[in-house]
Amino acid sequence: MNDSQLQRMQWAVRATLALGVAASVTANILHAQANPISQAIAAWPPLALLITVELVTRVPVHRRSLGVIRVVAASAIAAIAAWISYHHMVGVVARYGETGTVPYLLPLSVDGLIIVASVSLVELAARRREAERQPHAVPVEAPAAPSPAARAASAPAEPPPGTSEFPLPVWRPLPERPPVDVDVDADRSRLDEAFDTAERPADDHESDANETGHDLDTESHDDDSSNDTDDADVDLAPDLVPLLPAARTARDELIREGQTVSRDTLARRIRQNGHSIRNSAVSELLATLRQEARSVNGSRPTASV
Repeated sequence: MNDSQLQRMQWAVRATLALGVAASVTANILHAQANPISQAIAAWPPLALLITVELVTRVPVHRRSLGVIRVVAASAIAAIAAWISYHHMVGVVARYGETGTVPYLLPLSVDGLIIVASVSLVELAARRREAERQPHAVPVEAPAAPSPAARAASAPAEPPPGTSEFPLPVWRPLPERPPVDVDVDADRSRLDEAFDTAERPADDHESDANETGHDLDTESHDDDSSNDTDDADVDLAPDLVPLLPAARTARDELIREGQTVSRDTLARRIRQNGHSIRNSAVSELLATLRQEARSVNGSRPTASV
């Protein structure tokens, strides 16, 4: 039973107990003398039992010893009320015409009803207190199904005809980036140096050997150097002949700036002047320029070529 059912049952048992007490009080008043004081004294034992039962059922006990004392006192009050009510009711029943064993048995039905109702009321009160100590489970209500109007309102709106369900991407121009100044000649020079390092032709080694030999020659071999110069001019590749003036200009600029005339510096300066040339070709031009310098000046120029 839940709490509401127990509460309704308690009120029904109280009504039964009140009915039994009312019968006992009526019999006691009829048996008493015809004055209010006698009638009040005769009516008191059943009323005392009713009040005792209500106190026992409504007031909880926190100490076991106090509970024992209360039960003993309630039992004594019930016994006194039963004894007095029994004899008063026997006299009333016999006065109003009942004979034989009826006057002795009829009061037992009233006292028994009062005892059963009192015990039931105490038991129901104990059951309610136990139910209150237990945690109450809160029932979870299932959500109500939405109405058709609510479903229609929550449904996504259909796109108008002729339009796509998915939004089209918006074109946005990319931010302009500042132009990057790329030194094409420097990058080309680095690539050419890498290729020449891996695949340098045998002409470079021969020209380096000739340069070393020419550096070690003395003034007595100047005539031979001039002959070698003529041979170098003759042996210069046809595609390098147009670049020879550009090489002389680059050499003169380097000498004026006080820089060493080497293959790398000469190649870099030729490229800066607007000519495209490979490092192997620069080596041949450098050898030709050195031979020309020896033939013209009779000795090595101030800045090493």
